[in-house]
Amino acid sequence: QVQLAESGGGLVQAGGSLRLSCAASGSIFSFNTMGWSRQAPGKQRELVAAIAPGGTTNYADSVKGRFTISRDNAKNTVYLQMNSLKPEDTAVYYCVTMKGLRLATMNVASWGQGTQVTVSS
Repeated sequence: QVQLAESGGGLVQAGGSLRLSCAASGSIFSFNTMGWSRQAPGKQRELVAAIAPGGTTNYADSVKGRFTISRDNAKNTVYLQMNSLKPEDTAVYYCVTMKGLRLATMNVASWGQGTQVTVSS
């Protein structure tokens, strides 16, 4: 089984940037599609980005052009660079393993503990 540990969340002003990291263990990381999801209180969890083992990416319209997902297979780590942050980006962000690049809940296999991102106005 895979274990995921997110880090890098925090409080930033609107327009600022954060980089989230996810350390994976317990499985062969290089063969997994990875992603990031987020959930704000009272809202459904939203898959925002995914990246295939070879580097192909997929983004939700809500973050396209602002967020960049990347991975370092040698380090078993996936990243989410978040730029031009908006207050509506405030959420708990989860690193997830996926079964494909389609941003659908049914493609999520596992997720981490989450890291809080708060964007002030």
